[in-house]
Amino acid sequence: MDEIGGPPRRKGLLDHFATITDTRQPCKVMYPLGEVLALVVCATISACDDYDDIVLWGNAHLSFRRRLAPYHWGVPCADWLRVVMNRVDPDLFSACFRAFVADMLPGSVDQIAIDGKTSRRSHDRGRGQAALHLVSAYATTHNLVLGQIPVPDKTNEIGAIPVLLRQLGEKGRLKGALVTIDAIGCTPGVTEAIVEAGADYLIATKDNQPTVHAEIERYFADAPAREIDTMSSVGKAHGRIETRRCRLSTVVDWMSGHRRYPGEPRFKGLAAIAVIDTTSESNGHTAVERRCFVSSAKLDARRFATAVRNHWRIENGLHWVLDVTFKEDQSRLRKGHGAKNMAIVRHFALNLVRTAQGPKSIKGRRKLAGWDTAYLQSILTQAR
Repeated sequence: MDEIGGPPRRKGLLDHFATITDTRQPCKVMYPLGEVLALVVCATISACDDYDDIVLWGNAHLSFRRRLAPYHWGVPCADWLRVVMNRVDPDLFSACFRAFVADMLPGSVDQIAIDGKTSRRSHDRGRGQAALHLVSAYATTHNLVLGQIPVPDKTNEIGAIPVLLRQLGEKGRLKGALVTIDAIGCTPGVTEAIVEAGADYLIATKDNQPTVHAEIERYFADAPAREIDTMSSVGKAHGRIETRRCRLSTVVDWMSGHRRYPGEPRFKGLAAIAVIDTTSESNGHTAVERRCFVSSAKLDARRFATAVRNHWRIENGLHWVLDVTFKEDQSRLRKGHGAKNMAIVRHFALNLVRTAQGPKSIKGRRKLAGWDTAYLQSILTQAR
């Protein structure tokens, strides 16, 4: 899509989509796959959240679409669009997305949060099909999705996370990054995959690693003050006052696993353990929560606390936006690869909209893109 803007700084969407194999017979293709995918992404940017809306938008802006690509036969109908999106290989589409993001972010990423999200209405009880669950990687400092991988349900995240890390780690793109994951990622296999990719990890511990969790709590209950780096903070939000006390120690040589040989480290590259005690006061009620963490990064207490808070940007900056602004939980796509592919389309659209200039809200930028093709063009050709 660089042809509608100034000199190209990187490959356009159509160039990236051209790498996806179209399995249809060329002589019977009226709507080239690249044109279809570009239509779906542009319409999703422009506040269209289902196939019927996409077709209406495409027909209303056909002259604009033809400045991007030929569209000799116009825009396909909603049923035909649904059939094509059901057949696109989601693995190839996901690889295309990762290449697109690598083009957007040629440099290193400071922190990457990994978490899963379920598209709640994508289940099909009649066919015994569970709702789509997607594990996503999110660059917290850039507010961009880096990649995703579908899994049958949340319990399968443990096996999917190393696969996603290997995909993201191609060509050394994870080197120097801090990867943060909630307690489901606290396994030797996940930490090993992160370290082997040249990154550091910061992972919570919980009931899935009860021994580790208890050992960390016991250590901080008895550890000498000289081994502990401590910081506290007080914040007020949503009608409650929260006091956070963060304690971190780099004395970890006592944490051995003995899984395969005596003295083997419990987690590869382990360099620090930490605990956060949070006290919340609201309407005269007080609640106390404790969270424990392991990390291969040699952080101090302040940097550790910042990284933990930044991790939750994936909830507010990705999951919440997809649910509220893109209406992902309302999507009823259930057949073929449609749900997986449209989830990737929403990630394409979100990344492009988020890096654009214009209204502060994602919702406002999407609406403006739907009304003003010049603004949509600026989103597609912006020099980042």
